[in-house]
Amino acid sequence: MSQDCTVKTTCPYCGVGCGVDVIVDDNQIIAVSGDQQHPANFGKLCVKGSALHETMGQHGRLLQPQINGMTVDWPTAIETVAEKLLSIREQYGPNSIAFYLSGQLLTEDYYVANKLAKGFIGTSHVDTNSRLCMSSAVASYKRAFGADAVPCNYEDLEQCDLLVLVGSNAAWTHPVLYRRMAVAKENNPQLKIVVIDPRRTATCDLADLHLDLEPGADSFIFTGLLHYLADNKYTDTDYIADHTEGFADAVDSAEVATLAFVAAKANLEVEDLTTFYQWFASTEKAMTFYSQGINQSSTGTDKCNAIINCHLATGKLGKVGAGPFSITGQPNAMGGREVGGLANMLAAHMDYTPDNIATVSEFWNSTAVSQQVGLKAVDLFDAVADGQIKAVWIIGTNPVVSMPNADRVKAALENCDTVIVSDCIAETDTTATANILLPATGWGEKSGTVTNSERRISRQRSLLTAAGEAKHDWWILSQVGQAMGYGQAFSYSSPRDIFVEHAALSGYENSHEHKRLFNISALSHLSEPDYDQLQPIQWPVTAAKPEGTPRLFSDGLFATPSGKAQFITSVSKLPKQQLSADYPLALNTGRLRDQWHTMTRTGRASRLLDHTDQPFVAVHPATAAHYDLTDGDLAAVKTAHGTIEVVVQFDSNLKRDQLFVPIHWNQQFASNARVGTVIAPITDAVSGQPEFKFSAAALCKISATGNAVLVSRNRLMCDSFSNWSVSPLDNNQGYLYRVVVQEAFNWQEFIATKRLLERGPAQAYEHYSNVSCADHRFICYSDQQIELAIFSHVDKRQLPGRVWLQQIFSQTVKGDYWSLIAASDQADPGKQICACFNISEQRIIQAIEEGASSAVELGRQLKCGTNCGSCIPELNNLLSQTEHAID
Repeated sequence: MSQDCTVKTTCPYCGVGCGVDVIVDDNQIIAVSGDQQHPANFGKLCVKGSALHETMGQHGRLLQPQINGMTVDWPTAIETVAEKLLSIREQYGPNSIAFYLSGQLLTEDYYVANKLAKGFIGTSHVDTNSRLCMSSAVASYKRAFGADAVPCNYEDLEQCDLLVLVGSNAAWTHPVLYRRMAVAKENNPQLKIVVIDPRRTATCDLADLHLDLEPGADSFIFTGLLHYLADNKYTDTDYIADHTEGFADAVDSAEVATLAFVAAKANLEVEDLTTFYQWFASTEKAMTFYSQGINQSSTGTDKCNAIINCHLATGKLGKVGAGPFSITGQPNAMGGREVGGLANMLAAHMDYTPDNIATVSEFWNSTAVSQQVGLKAVDLFDAVADGQIKAVWIIGTNPVVSMPNADRVKAALENCDTVIVSDCIAETDTTATANILLPATGWGEKSGTVTNSERRISRQRSLLTAAGEAKHDWWILSQVGQAMGYGQAFSYSSPRDIFVEHAALSGYENSHEHKRLFNISALSHLSEPDYDQLQPIQWPVTAAKPEGTPRLFSDGLFATPSGKAQFITSVSKLPKQQLSADYPLALNTGRLRDQWHTMTRTGRASRLLDHTDQPFVAVHPATAAHYDLTDGDLAAVKTAHGTIEVVVQFDSNLKRDQLFVPIHWNQQFASNARVGTVIAPITDAVSGQPEFKFSAAALCKISATGNAVLVSRNRLMCDSFSNWSVSPLDNNQGYLYRVVVQEAFNWQEFIATKRLLERGPAQAYEHYSNVSCADHRFICYSDQQIELAIFSHVDKRQLPGRVWLQQIFSQTVKGDYWSLIAASDQADPGKQICACFNISEQRIIQAIEEGASSAVELGRQLKCGTNCGSCIPELNNLLSQTEHAID
C-alpha cells in the first residue's frame, strides 16, 4: 500500500452492505469512516463498522497451515487436502465429502468452492450458514415469485407511509437502516411504524403501534390480515387477476382467521389488531420489513409467504415505497446464493433440473456435476455424525457454536475422518476439531465482491498485506482443484477472473428476460481496471439494463412458468415445542447491538464489549423473583437438549413467561454459554432452517459462593473456576475475567500453581483480605510490572467495574500497590451506553439530572447518539427512568 491513502471498501458485518472509507498508512489502518457516496449508508456506520480497525492485527490469527497440530508449508497442505479428498471419493463416492460455507465469504471465494465441490468433485453436499438465517425467506420468494429475488430497495424504507417491522430488532441488528427509518419518520409526519415482536425491543422506540404477540404466532397475524382484506373488499382485484394465481384458495384457507380468532391465538387486543389491519388496508405505500424472528421458525417459509400474500392481494409491490422486504443477516448471504451456495441450488440461481444440470455441465466443461439436491445444514452434520460423510471442509464459519444441537455437531466433527477448516482465527470452537487447518485472509486483506440485502453488488478491496502465510480462500480452493487434476478449470490469477466467469454463467442460456432473474452478464467483460473500480450496482445488470435494476416486478411479470406471482396456501401453526410443567418458559435467542455472530472478530475489540461483556439471560423481574433470582445472579437455562450457565439480567420489556439469550458466546469466551447446545434441531420442512426463536426452557438459580474479577496480561487457564467469561482489555493490554468460585477458594494457591498460558506466574504480590465476606484483593507483579490483579467478594456488586479495570495496566504505581488495591472501591460509572463516543450510563444519568430532557439534548452535550444512533433507544429509556425517579 502507498503511504497515507484512502481506500473505498465494504463492511464485512450485516447485510446492509455499508460502504467504508479506510485510511491506510504503512500497511496500518489509521482510520475508518462511512463512505459518503455509497447508496447503502451515505456515510453512516454502526459501532461495529466504526471499530473495524480495532479488530485487526496478527494476535490470535491462524498464520500457517497445520496438519494434525504440526505446522507445514503450503505445498504440503495443498497436496494433503487433494490426496485426502481423492482417496475418500475413490473409496466412498463423491457424496462422502461435504463443504460447509459462510455468508461472510466473498462471492469469488464462494463461486470457486461451489464449482470445485458440485462441479468437479461431484458432491451435492454443499451448504452454508445462510441456511440458519435466510433460507426460509429464499424459499418463500421462490414459491411466490419463481426466483430468490428481493423486490425492494432501501429507498423504499424512506418513501413508504406504513412500515411494518416483523421479527426484526433493526435498531441493534441493522442500525444504519434503523437510522434511515428514524430520519424518514422525522421527515414524514404521516409515516406510521408498526413493530410486531414478542419483546419490546429497542426498535419499538420508533413504533406507533407495538403488537407484542405470543412467540411464533406471526403467521396468524398475516393470515388474518389476508382474511380482513378480502372480507372487507380492500384487495386490488385488477392486480390479482392480471398478475397472480391462487388467490381464491389462499382466501378460502384463511377463512378461519377472523379478528377474534387471531387475537386469541396471538394473545392481542382486537382493537390493536384492527388498527394494524386498517392501516395496511388504507395505505398504498406499505412496506413489510422482516428478519430472523420470521425466518428462524419451523414454519418460517409459510410465515414469509403469508406476508407476501398480503402484498400480492393489494398490489403493494414493484412500486416505490411498497413491498415485502426480507433483510439479510450476513454481508454476503445473497452473493453466496447467487453462486449456488445452498444445498438445493446448483449455480447462478439454477435449481437441480435436467436442463440446468446440462447447462452448468456444458459451461464448466465437466461431466462430474452433481445430479441432485444435497443435504441441508442440520442433516449434513447428522450425516457427519452417522459416518455417511467422511470428509467435511468448513470455510469461514463456526458451526460448533452456531448450529442447533451444537454438542452433537461438535462430537460429529471430533469423530469425523477428515475435518478441514479454513479460517483467519487460530482458536475457535470449530478449529479445535480440525485435522487440517488452512490460514485464510480476513477483511482488509481480501479482494472481491459482496451483495447486500437490496441486491447491490459492492467491492470489498484489499487494504493490507496478508498476515503470516494466510492465503485467499479462492486461491486455496483453486490450488486444491489443480492438485486434484482439474487444472484448466481452476487456473484463476485474480478475483476478477472468477467474477467475470460467474457473470458469464449468469447469462448463459438465459436469453429470455424472465427465464432467470439473476443475470449480471453485462459485467462479464470487465477488465482488471474496470473490476477494480466497479461501483455499487443492483442486479439484474444486462445489456438492456446496464446501470442495474433498483426495483423488481414493476411490470407485474414474475419468474414463474406462467409469468404470474403465486399465492401460497398454508395453515398457520404455533411452534412445534410446547411449554410444560418441566419447561414452562419460552426461550428466544438473537443478537446484541455491538457483537457479531460467534465473536471471532468483534470479540477482539474491547470497545465492543463495554456495553455487554458477559453472557446473560434476560428475565422479567417478576419471573426472576419466582425463581429466587436477583439481577446479576448466575442461573442455569435448561431445555431437553442441554443446559447453559449465564448471568441474570432484568428486562421488564419481556413477558413473564419469556427468556432471551444472546447467540454470541462460545467456549473461547465463556465456560458454558453456547446457546446452540440447548436448541433442538427442529427445522422448517421447506427451507431446512432451524427454529432458534422458540425453545421450551426452565430456569434455576446456581448458588455462587464466591465471585471475582481478574485482569491478566496473558490468557489464564480457567479449570479452577466454577464459571467464567473473558473479554479483552483496551489496546490488547490483556484480558478481563469474571469468575465464580467455590467457598473458601485459595487464591494464594491459584497464584502460586496456576501458570499463565503464555508465561509463568508473577514473582510477588500484595494483598488485602477480609475472610468474613470473601473480600480478597491481590496485585501480582514481576519486575515492578503488574501481571495479574484479582478482586473477589461474596457480593459481586462490590467488585470493581469494567471501566476502572480497563485502566489498571496503564497506571503508574511506582511500587505502591496498596493505593491501587484501595482504589478498587471507587464507584462504577456503569456500562457503556454509547460505544461510538465511550459515554457511560452514569454520565448520561447525570446529564439528565442536570436538565437534559431529550436524546437530542444529550447528543449536544455528550455526543451520544449522534453517530450510528443505535444507542438512542437506550437514551430514551434512561430519560424515562430517570425522570420517573426524579418525579
